[in-house]
Amino acid sequence: MRKRTVTPSLPALLLLALSLASFVTLCALRGAPMADLLVYRAEGAAVAHGTDLYGFTVTEWRLPATYPPFAAVLFVPTIWLPVPALKAVFLAGNVLLLAALVALSARLAARPLPPTALCTATALALWLEPVFQTLLFGQINLALACLVLWDLTRPPGARARGAALGIAAGVKLTPAVFVVYLLLRGRVREAATAVAAFAGTVAFGAALLPAASADFWTRRLYETGRVGKAWIVDNQSLRGLLARALGDPAPGPAWALPAAAVAVAGLALAARARRDSHGVLLTAFTVLLVCPISWTHHWVWCVPLLAVLLTERRTRTAALVALVFTARTMWLVPHEGALDLELPWWQQPLAAAYPLLVLGLLITYDSMIGRSPIPSNEQTGTLTWLSRSFRSARR
Repeated sequence: MRKRTVTPSLPALLLLALSLASFVTLCALRGAPMADLLVYRAEGAAVAHGTDLYGFTVTEWRLPATYPPFAAVLFVPTIWLPVPALKAVFLAGNVLLLAALVALSARLAARPLPPTALCTATALALWLEPVFQTLLFGQINLALACLVLWDLTRPPGARARGAALGIAAGVKLTPAVFVVYLLLRGRVREAATAVAAFAGTVAFGAALLPAASADFWTRRLYETGRVGKAWIVDNQSLRGLLARALGDPAPGPAWALPAAAVAVAGLALAARARRDSHGVLLTAFTVLLVCPISWTHHWVWCVPLLAVLLTERRTRTAALVALVFTARTMWLVPHEGALDLELPWWQQPLAAAYPLLVLGLLITYDSMIGRSPIPSNEQTGTLTWLSRSFRSARR
């Protein structure tokens, strides 16, 4: 008996086509600079021509290379096409990656999507601000999220489970925090595979680009200012939130101490989450909160968050998340020059919508799931559990 092929419905295909056409029209009207794509292309050119990988800046914003040498090697093919064709290829590729992320998000939520629902969800997800900005800037956030989610949702015992996570960390270091998550969940073999794969990317980069590797790992990695100004509204991390709230571009301990507390609390929740989907999301959003810089387009993890919330029928929370990630409130406040540091109190929540939302979800996590992941004799909340743990450790 022949297996029946399921195809998307015509309305779903029309919605996806309309969504894509609208996006392409907007790109044409705005010029679609895809500034980050131009940086990747310059990195690939530096590798191909043997020039200084971390000594150039490109575009009118004078953007430098910030990723490890391994990533620059992967960018070499970007020089094979003229810029207009490269932009078109990147746009099409990111749309396909968005569809893949939607499908993987459904797999994370243990609710596979039929083709019609997949097309509809992709059409709508395109207008989430982090996804929109990722496509507009020509970023690789969707590719990295897909690598991590694909690896973490593979069946237990799958061959080389953890390798894709290690490769993602080799391209951009932040996915490495998921290794800590794997260790906390007792998935030691996967964590070891991820570490080995990451080490392989470092060795590969060092073999091909020894001088650039030495430069990156001993110097450039620690120059956080190369990435950009941490206090502008584009940065939706805790550091950005506190810098704007305090009117201080370098909040120092006023950021570092809360970030450390959030890191401990977030990973503690991830370690004890009763569902793997919760643990993955808690880790992802903890990373986004505590990193010095989390640009708005880094927050593409809102896609799997929405998938999990909708699967668990938390429609009100899902509606709030969708609203926050489509409202673009950070772009409504004055943010030219140093105005980001001069916002009145009532504009501060608008300028930090993403971290405030996720902090609220972390704080209310126990009550949201209806059953706390903290041990049964510690049902008074995560912060209480953490404080008691620290007091016990001091004794």
